[in-house]
Amino acid sequence: MILKGTIFQIKVWKYLKTIQKGSVKSYKQVANGINRPKSARAVANACAKNPYFPIIPCHRVIRSDGQIGGFSGPGGIRAKKRLLKKEGFSF
Repeated sequence: MILKGTIFQIKVWKYLKTIQKGSVKSYKQVANGINRPKSARAVANACAKNPYFPIIPCHRVIRSDGQIGGFSGPGGIRAKKRLLKKEGFSF
C-alpha cells in the first residue's frame, strides 16, 4: 500500500502499524518511537488525519495519563473504546 500524506504523517502511520493488537501506546511514546520526542501533539494530529483506518490502527494510541483521548473515526470515542475492548485491552 502506498500511503499518501506528509512525511511526518507517513512516519507516524508506519509506526502505528507496529502496535500489537490488545496493547496501546501514548502519543508521547509514539513521538519517542519515531525519534521526535517533542511531537506528541503532532502525533495526535497525524492520528486524527489517518485515512487508512482500520489498516493503520490509530485507535491504539491514548493519552499519557491513561485517558482514552480522541478518535476521529466513525463512532468517535465510543467506537474507540469498543475496538480496544474487542482487541482485549481493558481500561
